[in-house]
This record gives sequence, structure tokens and C-alpha cells, in this order.
Amino acid sequence: MSRAALSNSATQKLWRFHGGLHLPDQKSLSCEQSIEQAILPKRLVLPLQQHIGAAAKPIVKIGDHVCKGQMIAQPDGYVSAALHAPSSGTVAAIAELPIPHPSGLKATCIVIDTDGEDRWIERQTHGNWASINPSELRNIIRDAGIVGLGGAGFPSFIKLNPGARTEVDTLILNAAECEPYITCDDRLIRERVTEVIAGARIMRHALHARRTVIGIEDNKPEAYAALQAALARLKHVPIEVVQVPTLYPTGGEKQLIKILTSKEVPSQGLPIDINIVCHNVATAAAVHRAVELGEPLISRIVTVTGHGVHTPRNLETLIGTPITDLLEQCGGTTKDLSRLLLGGPMMGVTLSDHNLPITKTGNCVLALTPNEFGPQGSVRNCIRCGECARVCPVSLLPQQMYWHARAKDFDKVQDYHLFDCIECGCCAYVCPSNLPLVQYYRFAKTAIWSQAREKQKSELARDRHDFRIARQEREKAERAARLAKKKAALEDKSAGTDDKAKKDAIKAAMERAKVKREATKVAPKNTDNLSADQQRQIDEANARRAAAEQDGEKKS
Repeated sequence: MSRAALSNSATQKLWRFHGGLHLPDQKSLSCEQSIEQAILPKRLVLPLQQHIGAAAKPIVKIGDHVCKGQMIAQPDGYVSAALHAPSSGTVAAIAELPIPHPSGLKATCIVIDTDGEDRWIERQTHGNWASINPSELRNIIRDAGIVGLGGAGFPSFIKLNPGARTEVDTLILNAAECEPYITCDDRLIRERVTEVIAGARIMRHALHARRTVIGIEDNKPEAYAALQAALARLKHVPIEVVQVPTLYPTGGEKQLIKILTSKEVPSQGLPIDINIVCHNVATAAAVHRAVELGEPLISRIVTVTGHGVHTPRNLETLIGTPITDLLEQCGGTTKDLSRLLLGGPMMGVTLSDHNLPITKTGNCVLALTPNEFGPQGSVRNCIRCGECARVCPVSLLPQQMYWHARAKDFDKVQDYHLFDCIECGCCAYVCPSNLPLVQYYRFAKTAIWSQAREKQKSELARDRHDFRIARQEREKAERAARLAKKKAALEDKSAGTDDKAKKDAIKAAMERAKVKREATKVAPKNTDNLSADQQRQIDEANARRAAAEQDGEKKS
């Protein structure tokens, strides 16, 4: 369904996704103050997994001194990301520590005690990036540990690889920042627009993108003007800037693609499946700093806001900085603080501990007071009003998903495309019964993933058992074949040598007897005065003996 809304280009046509919400944005709390450098903390806590994929593998040990920008954990597999020291100091621990995650569980972290010197490693810059092979460029980005800074945390070098394609149709930079309260991308564009555009050009080169578009919501006029002015100065830079209507969750990857191109990403598919790649504007700036300045991803802009903090603002924050340090720099929390989130009010993670560290995907620390945002009141029974389906931006049936997730009917809930849910929270926001719908969906997804892992383990164990049985049967058959072959060889050998063996045995016995006789030869006694009959018997015996010896010699 098309819209008549126009962007900076009179020919730009926009489309609309299903559902969505107009939310009170609350962005004025923090967007009017310039970005401020966060104070260097005494201790940095760096989880090894701050991204989608396998956790990074430590390459330092306790007691090592590290410099700012030094790699301290390398990627462990293809879908993984490196980790770098945000400041110079000493590795104090590598241990299981609490991390900002919905599970509330601990994970392996590298702890660095900073030395206050903030001393850099030697940096390698690539100012002439246009002459670098895209594959080499992606390796630079991979080594810099850059992941999607819009919240997903997918390793960026993978999304910059068009695969078998020689080019992609469209590179979209997401500047929508649609969730309430968050303004870090807004301030980034206003103050560092050249970094965003430089990163976009590098990304375009890596992808050989035919078209590059920056999509920004129309509630950020200053940022939009900054982009327009910067592109006008650069001239001949083929990047379009398009304003889109403010509607949550326009910043969702699939939703922004739909608005700008009318194309829809297939269910369970990726944008690259329709020849489109989407990155966040903060990711683009990080790519510029990695390639042209030789700086890995060790910091990000974090919005600290909400009515539960005295002085909301945006802080350039080192990864691993304790959240309590940021709150203190913003004047501390108010007495009526009721809830602290990492992220926005719709998709953020509730924090049980203010000392948890900022991660690469942590774009906002939100301090909320009672009744400040969202539905209030107790949870009641579903009244089947259908409001959740009306606002779902993915055109799902949240009510049906809720019932099946609640009943733990995980096969049925997948029939309603559970894994297409982006967990935006629109359904829960409008629910008159205050049902925590997204929590049910997350529970179902986790249970299904767990079942899949258990099934995979069972199948692996069965495969190993079958392989062991097959190996034993094969070895048994091979052993029997060897024994049969050996027996046949012995029988063949004995069949051809039986007669000769018998003859040899007879001859040997006779030789032994002859030797024995000669060795014990004694002159016959009582041979005098023999009768004729006795003499005849002796002569006959000697004749028989001589004949036997002669016959044995002939046979041999």
C-alpha cells in the first residue's frame, strides 16, 4: 500500500508496513545537549559475548598489561567478533560475572583495571580505502570487532559480504531511531555527520552497492539537515537521504526496507535474499574509524535518560564502563526511580544491578519513574479484542501465539510464525489486559531452541552409537576374514607338502636310529658255537634290516 509522503527527492515514493504505533517520543529530554565524553572508569568489565554468534576467545591472561585498542579476545569461528581493550591497564580477572541480559545469568568477562594513561597501541590507518580489495576491507572490519550498533549485534563484516553476488542492489543506512527516549544516533549525525557518510562510502565499496539510501524519521529535522548539508558539500557522492514518517517500529530492519523499497523480506529470511543490506548509522561511523583511523570498536554513544535521572544526556562511553558511573556523571538517579533499563522502553532489558557494564549493543540507559511510560495496572485475562493483531508490524496473530505459548504447545505456536516476531512490544503496549505478551513469546522461543539443542544432542549420541556398532561389526568381519585367509593359506601349504613331510620324517628317524646304533655299537656276544638254525635266524634278521635301510634310501 503506497503513501503520498515525499522525501528530499520529489520522485521518492514511500510504502507502509502493517500496524505500528505512534508513541510519545520523550526525545527532548536528552537530544538538545552535545555529546559528552564519559569519565574514564577505574575498572572495565568486558563480556566475551557482546554479539550474535560464538563468544570471543581470550588471548590475554591475568596480570598482562594491555594498551588501548589492543585485541584481548579473538573471534572463535566465523560468526563471532573480536574484543579490544577500551583503555590501557592490567588484566585483573577472567571470570564469570553478571552481564546485562534478560536471563540474569553470568558469563565469562575480562576485567581490566585502568591505569589512567589511556595509552594507545600503534594504529594502522587505511586512508586510500577505495584501492583496497573488498575482501581485505572486510577483514579489517572483522579485526576491529565491529558489530551492529542498532541493537542486534550481528558481526558487521558478514553483512558486508555479498557472497556469490557481484553487487547488491541497495545499501540502507538506518537512522530512524524509532524507539522513544533514545537519541544517540540523532546526536551522532548532528555532530559527526562526516563520519557517518565516510562509513557509508566504505560500506558501499565493500558491497559494490548500486544505490545507497539513509532512512531517517521526520522527527529529527536537525539531523536530516546535517546530512543534506554534508552531502551538498561533498557533491557527486551517490547517497540519498529519505525522510520517513515517525511510526514505531520504523527502525526495524524489515519495516524500513518495506517503507523505502516496497520489498518484503521473506519469512525466516534475510535482507540479502532480496539483494538489500541494512546497517545502522552508528555502525557506519565505527567502520570509518576502524578503516581510516585504525581504531577498533572500543566505545559507543549511550543515551542516559528518563525522569529517573537528574541530567539526561548522551555520553561517549567506553565499552565495559559500569552503568553506575554513567548515572553519577548525569547527576545520579532521582528518589522516585522505579526501573532501570538497558535500551528503550519497548525492547530494553530490565537491569537488576546498576553496576552492570555497557556492551557494544547498549545504546541507552533508561531510568523510569512510576507511571512514566507504558501500560499500567494489573494483569487480567485476555478479552480477545484483537488490538494486538491490529498493531503487529509483522502481520502476526499475537493472541493465538499467546494461547499456544501459554499452553506450551510449541509445535502449534510455530504454525503462527513465532520466529517472525521481532519482539517490538507493540502488542503488549496496546493490550487492555496488560498481558506481558512478549515475555511469553521469548519463553516459547527459548524452549524451542532448548528442545532443538537437546534433539541435536540426542541425534549426535545416536549417530555415535550407530557408528560404534558399525565399527565393531566391521572390525569383527575384518578379523574373521583375516583368520579365514590365514587358515586357507595353511591348508594350501600343508596340502602340497604332506607327502614330502612324511618322507622327511621317516628318513630323519632312520638317521637317528643309525646314529644311535653306531654310537652304541657292541660286538655281539654268545655268537660262538651257534647252531645252524640260530645262524639262519640271525642272517635273516640282518637281511631284513639291510633291505629296510636300502628301501628307505630309495624312497628318500
